[in-house]
Amino acid sequence: MSDAKHKVLLVEDDPGLQKQLKWSLSDYELIVAADRDSAIAQLRRHEPAVVLLDLGLPPDVDGATEGLATLQQVLSLAPVTKVIVVTGNLDRSNAVKAIHLGAYDFFQKPFDPDVLALMIARALHVHALEIENRQLLAKQGGSSLNGLITCSEAMLKVCRTVEKVAPANATVLLLGESGTGKEVLARGVHELSPRANKRFVAINCAAIPDTLLESELFGYEKGAFTGAAKQTIGRIEYASEGTLFLDEIGDLPMPLQAKLLRFLQERVIERLGGRGEIPVDVRVVCATHRDLSSMIREGSFREDLYYRLSEITVKIPPLRERPGDAVLLAQAFLDRYARELGRSLKGFTADALAALEAHNWPGNVREMENLIKRAAIMAEGNQITAGDLGLDIDHVDVQPFNLRQARENAERLAITRALANTDGSIAQAAELLGITRPTLYDLMAKIGLK
Repeated sequence: MSDAKHKVLLVEDDPGLQKQLKWSLSDYELIVAADRDSAIAQLRRHEPAVVLLDLGLPPDVDGATEGLATLQQVLSLAPVTKVIVVTGNLDRSNAVKAIHLGAYDFFQKPFDPDVLALMIARALHVHALEIENRQLLAKQGGSSLNGLITCSEAMLKVCRTVEKVAPANATVLLLGESGTGKEVLARGVHELSPRANKRFVAINCAAIPDTLLESELFGYEKGAFTGAAKQTIGRIEYASEGTLFLDEIGDLPMPLQAKLLRFLQERVIERLGGRGEIPVDVRVVCATHRDLSSMIREGSFREDLYYRLSEITVKIPPLRERPGDAVLLAQAFLDRYARELGRSLKGFTADALAALEAHNWPGNVREMENLIKRAAIMAEGNQITAGDLGLDIDHVDVQPFNLRQARENAERLAITRALANTDGSIAQAAELLGITRPTLYDLMAKIGLK
């Protein structure tokens, strides 16, 4: 027995042509709709890989406005669907317009059944390849700087540093403003290390009261203090053979700094109320947004601990110093929240892109994520506007005087915006930029954008 037939949705109001196509395309399961509303209903129900769409739909059977509107709605609901539009013999301009809007191909009446069948087979093949490619990309998420999106040279340099230091057992100190992705990089250090199959244990030193932080880190024996009803191991011991991530290490109280220093030197701990030393083999990664050098001068952070923690120091640039990343991140967050909220949001308007690029992002990626989530909830149209974002263009970065650098920055920004506007479509982005696809691939390779 052969596999189940591929589903093809035919959107056509002519009963005679419906019968003719049913007979010609008997190798497929043909689902028929006569107008836009029934087409959308069938699209939601059957999720066909290919749609055959007549542009002359009621109430505009002699024009193309209803057909083009149907095309846009289909692609907004199912972007990977391949739409082949049907046009009259003298209606090439509307066919070109449909291709510009995202249609896969077009054919003209009267149609050749063999050519149409070949066109559908090719569309199904391309659709299957795209689905397979997405699945492969999803499976490759473990190259474990997963979750980090960037095209900025400064951030790419940080990523290369993390990839180099991860296999070593050195203590890593991540420095950067709040919301720059320190925990994502810490997890990357762990996942790219030989300890990847062991635990990654994270603790935020600023989120736990000083009176509880010691027992949280080092554990305690039964009866060590009031309420200690049983022996409890601490986070350091729990992370044994894995990685311990100490976030906001700059907020660690001075007494605990001395105890942590002893652990880093001797690699043994003592639980509260205990007498025996317990050896622990753990990789330590720390992070802070504070200026540790200033804290050392002020006497609020131990210099000897700093040198123990900073065997490898990685400085993470803020979002405002990562050209092009704001648009990339915004599109990624919009895709995520549009899926989660079940909304057909197709990107950003020109004023929204300008606002994203001009904003200073004091809260960095965390601020960006919250803002895009709110905009995805509140937006009334199918594109996010500057009003939805609630941003004003009140800051413009100073551009460099060096012509080569200015040209590279301009190319990077234009390519990033084009890809964001076309949801990553190379063909459509090349058309927006007025260049060929091979030229766009070459430019992307030159600026390190994948």
